[in-house]
Amino acid sequence: MTTHFERYAEVAEILARHGFGSLTAILGLERLQMGSMPRSSGQLGNPDRLALALEELGPTFIKLGQVLSTRPDVLPQDYLTALSRLQDGAPPISTEIIRSLIEQELGATPEEIFADFSDVPMASASIGQAHAATLHDGTAVIIKVRRPGVVAQVQEDLEILQNLAHQASRNWPAVADYNIEAIAAAFATTLRAELNYLNEGRNAERFASNFADDTSIHIPKIYWETTTSRVLTIERIYGLKIDDAEVRAMPLAARDELAHRVTRAFAKMIFDDGFFHADPHPGNLFVESSGCIGLIDFGMVGEVNEHLRDQLAKLLFAFSRNDPDRIARALMKISVHRTTTNRELLQRDIAHFIEQYQGRILGETQLTSLISELLAILRTHHLQLPSEMAMLAKMILMTEGMGGRLNPEFNVAAVLKPYASRLAIERLDPRRLPGLLKQVGLDAADLGSDLPELLGRALRNLEDGPEVRLRSDDLLPLADRAERIGNRLVASIILAAFIRGIGDLTTADSERLRSWQGNLLAGGIGALAAIGGYLAWSSRPNARRPRP
Repeated sequence: MTTHFERYAEVAEILARHGFGSLTAILGLERLQMGSMPRSSGQLGNPDRLALALEELGPTFIKLGQVLSTRPDVLPQDYLTALSRLQDGAPPISTEIIRSLIEQELGATPEEIFADFSDVPMASASIGQAHAATLHDGTAVIIKVRRPGVVAQVQEDLEILQNLAHQASRNWPAVADYNIEAIAAAFATTLRAELNYLNEGRNAERFASNFADDTSIHIPKIYWETTTSRVLTIERIYGLKIDDAEVRAMPLAARDELAHRVTRAFAKMIFDDGFFHADPHPGNLFVESSGCIGLIDFGMVGEVNEHLRDQLAKLLFAFSRNDPDRIARALMKISVHRTTTNRELLQRDIAHFIEQYQGRILGETQLTSLISELLAILRTHHLQLPSEMAMLAKMILMTEGMGGRLNPEFNVAAVLKPYASRLAIERLDPRRLPGLLKQVGLDAADLGSDLPELLGRALRNLEDGPEVRLRSDDLLPLADRAERIGNRLVASIILAAFIRGIGDLTTADSERLRSWQGNLLAGGIGALAAIGGYLAWSSRPNARRPRP
């Protein structure tokens, strides 16, 4: 195995050979280049040469390219296309090594553990190799065995990648506005999880639980008795890959139903479960003889937590209103950005974007062009999506591409629209009121704890006699936030007083309470509705505008 220094030198050499000599200087690797080296063909553009360089650098960098191909908020389309063609293939591991690894992990030879074991690999990838086998009860399974030495190699490459991301952030103005160190860190976390087959097994079981009541989706079973961090035993899925010629030859109605079934499954993952398969390429989707959709490969997944669900709901609501100001604010809240974004310019670009799709944003257009143009706006304004949101966007685009191959008239937006509408409505559910009031209290406490420090800092600045220039539109966001927090705090105090009054009445005269029970119930519902309406009204964007 190469030393750490030798691996750095290898990275520098390969990048320079493919025409990225200037990049090695930015990354501080130019001193490691070993003399002059031939450059790759000038007929290839930068995207294709980058893909070739990553492929030559090996498994970790191939995985990096595949992940970057899911980041349309960071890279333009020509790079996404080139990187998406990277194949995660590797030379097969010898039969002797595979058998030895199984025996080390499971404590017995393949012949003792399985009724049948095929020495011929079904697939060989950078992290592991897959073999067909049969359990003693006759169940057909797939055995995935992790490559020896891959963990150490990946760990070393991840350290190098994170160091290079740090150097690029410091020395490369073109990427200074993108948090590439965070991208590198998120990639490292994802890839380390893929190295442990126990994680893939747990992901598969979670999907199986989520789809337990859906007989149209088949999630393979994990056999934990013969599964470890280095060996995974999973039920074998039989069927046609969803882009096979036999599937494309089916009647149009059958293909359309397949496209709808797959899209509904992924919509459920996103909007209902908050846990989605992040790599739905055609090789991971099978059409079984029963008509079920079989899903495999659960190493790369994404989660939509409550915060992200709230932000997504606000974004969808803003789009439904065709409101550039709401959309701009929602995008800025949902994005991870390190520089100040000019909201007026962002609103202008979004207004132009809306004009193109006026009246057909959620159901009457293909999402590929819509999302691609929206992500181009994000890149222009240096807004970067959280990694989970980027994976989600890529998953939707891949799903639409799959549906389009099955039926050229298929519209993924029309299938997603009811799920998206339901998510937006859920955010207005009165049952969320206690949680909202709790968050208001936390916001107020947080503002109160920060206020002395902020005032002290302001007074110290004033003592130095600075020249202060303020524009009214600069103060509006702060004033709006303070006003909303004040409104919600007042509402929460009123609600607390109401509940306290009911409690006092209950303890004071329980007999009289029985006769008033109906009136109190009606009054309580009315009060909650009024307070809920007041909170919704007070949370709306302020209509004030600075005077000319």
